[in-house]
Amino acid sequence: MSDEKAPPVRIPIDGILDLHTFQPRDAPSVVAEYIRACREKGITDVRIIHGKGRGVLRRTVHAVLQKHPDVSGFRLDPGASGWGATLVLLKK
Repeated sequence: MSDEKAPPVRIPIDGILDLHTFQPRDAPSVVAEYIRACREKGITDVRIIHGKGRGVLRRTVHAVLQKHPDVSGFRLDPGASGWGATLVLLKK
């Protein structure tokens, strides 16, 4: 295995963050940076897709959201993906 870092991943800032393309260890910084970018663009409704699995990534994402000063609230997405995504409301 190489110690070289992968090139940065470019993702659209459109209110939907799919964490499937990231390493789980990078999730806290990716979520925090995405929230910052959404705030800059005036986006206040964010959907974070973490997948279902064993719930490790979901718990990590929720821990970040609980401590983030720009997050007004969050809940599991009741839509088709069920608990594989979290809906986040950012402060205005």
